[in-house]
Amino acid sequence: MVLPTAPPGVVEEIAAFGRFAAARGWVPATAGNFSRRVDAGHAAVTRSGIDKGAIGAADLAVLALDAPIPAGMSAETPLHLARYRTDAAIGAIFHVHTVASTVLSRLDERAGVVRTDGFEMHKAIGLRTHESVVEIPVFANDQDTVRLAAAIEARLGAAAAVPGYLLAGHGLYAWGATAADARRHVEGLEFLLACHLEERRLR
Repeated sequence: MVLPTAPPGVVEEIAAFGRFAAARGWVPATAGNFSRRVDAGHAAVTRSGIDKGAIGAADLAVLALDAPIPAGMSAETPLHLARYRTDAAIGAIFHVHTVASTVLSRLDERAGVVRTDGFEMHKAIGLRTHESVVEIPVFANDQDTVRLAAAIEARLGAAAAVPGYLLAGHGLYAWGATAADARRHVEGLEFLLACHLEERRLR
């Protein structure tokens, strides 16, 4: 089921993050996709092939979480809908293609996690102290995104330790209870990944 239009507030929250991400080079070309829960059974999701720095109402579709996905949507739409179905507390999901997330996800695909420790920025994703370890899950990419979504949800479940994961060679997904929370988690995780990548380069 596709509802006519996303509520204006939802459109603006997604568009605002699109502008923010585009200004930082996190969504090159037409990369990335964003979504925002509308209600218990629906989410607004960006359509395929759009400029993420200039999102308007026509660039979003409101989809039922448990219905077939219509034509014109991103191939990664199943990843968004599956997260919303698994965890009712998630209100927004943002996917970006940063250099750090793309490179580290390739380097650590076999390990299955990118691990950071000792960073003050751990607090941005909900930890109480820098004296902690964060393990960001890494999944092998798969063009069958329904199958990929099932594999991701089987591992993460409704109580994911970190509000994000990486797809090998494909970047970062992060979420939160609100669009502001999701943005903070993208920023925090991206900073951690960038620092970790730089440390590895300097070693």
